[in-house]
Amino acid sequence: MVEKRPELRASHADRDRVVDALRVAAGDGRLDAEELDARLERALAARTVGELAGLTDDLVRTADDVIVIEQHGGTYVKEGPWRVPARIELRTQMCRVTLDFTRAVITADVLRVNTEMVHGKLRIIGSPGIVIDADGLTRTYAKVKLRAKDATADPLLRIELAGTLVHAKLIEQRPRR
Repeated sequence: MVEKRPELRASHADRDRVVDALRVAAGDGRLDAEELDARLERALAARTVGELAGLTDDLVRTADDVIVIEQHGGTYVKEGPWRVPARIELRTQMCRVTLDFTRAVITADVLRVNTEMVHGKLRIIGSPGIVIDADGLTRTYAKVKLRAKDATADPLLRIELAGTLVHAKLIEQRPRR
């Protein structure tokens, strides 16, 4: 978790994000069970976002972190507690892609999504505090349906989309309750 003001009081959502990040790290083999238990205990007792950041600083991947999605046909879904990289390379044809950020572990302020989508659908499930910028997309017979940009000057995550959509759709949704 990267935070600009470490003295801010931590919310339940802040603690939940760190708990998810720790569990993902343990699942990746970067923490053993004993270290996971110790960090979870400290995360649940943390009062500030600075204390929380200290629990995951050594687990955050480098800026080169990237997810490559290359698929022809079918469906690709990224959901649950997954670590948001610095960049996603999306190259698909006749494919439906869902990126669900509701339980994602956000470790940076900006996610760059480079897109080459032909005859497909990209569905982004976000939450308040996530802003999607599709100004970098070139569209040919494509539909983009985004919610109005949040009024927050300092979003939790800014998703910058660039590349091409050909006979494709980009849709932003809020999570179902």
